[in-house]
Amino acid sequence: MRRLGELEAEIMDRVWLWERPATVREIVDDINRGRQVAYTTVMTVADILHRKGWLRREKSGRAWLYEAVRSREEYTAALMQDALGDSQDREATLLRFVEHMSHEDVETLDAVLRAARRDRPAGRRPGA
Repeated sequence: MRRLGELEAEIMDRVWLWERPATVREIVDDINRGRQVAYTTVMTVADILHRKGWLRREKSGRAWLYEAVRSREEYTAALMQDALGDSQDREATLLRFVEHMSHEDVETLDAVLRAARRDRPAGRRPGA
């Protein structure tokens, strides 16, 4: 999976944060609080995100309402899976990753792994 570009990420950040359908005008106005970006640029990138399957859209009057198809967590997990998949030594990669985690994150990871083992039927692999 390819990382989102800078403006793609800015658009998705707002749609994820707002947790509701949004118009291009709302997105542009919010981005323009920090930096200037043209309406047509955001409209084009929102259309690209729609064609890539990141946003769904529905007509509302003359405007499109855009809504996230996948969550931020799904996006992040896919990036992590891709990074791990690129590794020649998955065990070493995971070890290096965990070594740089905070104590709190290690505790959270441990709890998540315990829950995943408990919830997964015996013999079933992830993604199967």
